[in-house]
Amino acid sequence: MLLAGMFFAFMNVTVKFLPHIPAIEIILFRSVFSFAFTYLVLKSKRIPLFGNNRKLLIIRGVVGSVGLITFFYTLQNIPLASAVTIQYMAPIFTSVLGIFIVKERVKPIQFVYFAVAFAGVLVIEGFDPRIDPIFLVIGITSALFSGLAYNVIRKLKNTEHPLVIVFYFPLVTTPVAALISYFGWVQPMGWDWGLLLGIGVFTQFAQYFMTMAYQNANLSKVASLTYVGIVYALVFGFVFFDETYNLITYTGMLLVLSGVILNVRFSGK
Repeated sequence: MLLAGMFFAFMNVTVKFLPHIPAIEIILFRSVFSFAFTYLVLKSKRIPLFGNNRKLLIIRGVVGSVGLITFFYTLQNIPLASAVTIQYMAPIFTSVLGIFIVKERVKPIQFVYFAVAFAGVLVIEGFDPRIDPIFLVIGITSALFSGLAYNVIRKLKNTEHPLVIVFYFPLVTTPVAALISYFGWVQPMGWDWGLLLGIGVFTQFAQYFMTMAYQNANLSKVASLTYVGIVYALVFGFVFFDETYNLITYTGMLLVLSGVILNVRFSGK
C-alpha cells in the first residue's frame, strides 16, 4: 500500500501539470494505456481476461471509474494537498461500507474518529477560499465511490487475480471517457504526450499494488495507510505549484489525518 501511495502521488502531480487538458480526456489516455498494458500481461500469463465473478467485476469498474473521474476534476481545480486530503475520506467510507458489504466489524469509538476526520474536511473548505463548495462535493463523492470500490475488491479476494480486477477498470472506463471526450476534445501538444504517458505508467503500478493490498489485509488498516500521501502532496504542491496554506487549513488537514490514524490504530486492537 505504501508503494501504491508513492505512485499515486506521482500521478497526482502529473495531472496538475495538465490543467488545459479536460480531466475526462486525461482519464481516456490513462485508460487506453492501462487496457493495453494489462491485456498484454494477462495474455502472456495465460490468465482468463474476464474472470469468474463478472457482475462484481463490472461493478468494481463502474464505481472505480466514477471515483477516478471525480478525483481528477478536484485535482485540476483545487490545491493539490487539499484535493488529496479530501480524498482521505475514502478510508472512512471504506470502513463504514465494509460493515454492510464484507461484514467487517467497526467499534463504536471509531465513529468518533470518523466524525473528527469529516470535521477536518469542513474546516479545510470553510477557511480556504480557493475551494469551491461544488468541488468539495465532487471530492467527497470521489472518496465515497473509492470506498465502495475497495470493498468490492475485497469481495473478489478469493475468486479473481489482481490483474483481472485492474483490467475491468479501463474496460469500463474507456468507452465512457471516449464518448464524453468526443464532445470537448483538446489536442495534446509537445510535452503533453509524455505527461499523459507518465500518468498511465504511474497509475498502472499504483492500481496493481493497491489491489494486492486490499485483497490480502484488513480494509480499515490498509485504507488508512494512504495518509502518508499528504506529505508528498504538501511538498509537491509547494515545490511545483507554489501552493501555501494558512494555519487553520493546516489544522483541518491535521484533523483529517488524526481521525484516519486513530481509526486504523484502534481497529487493530
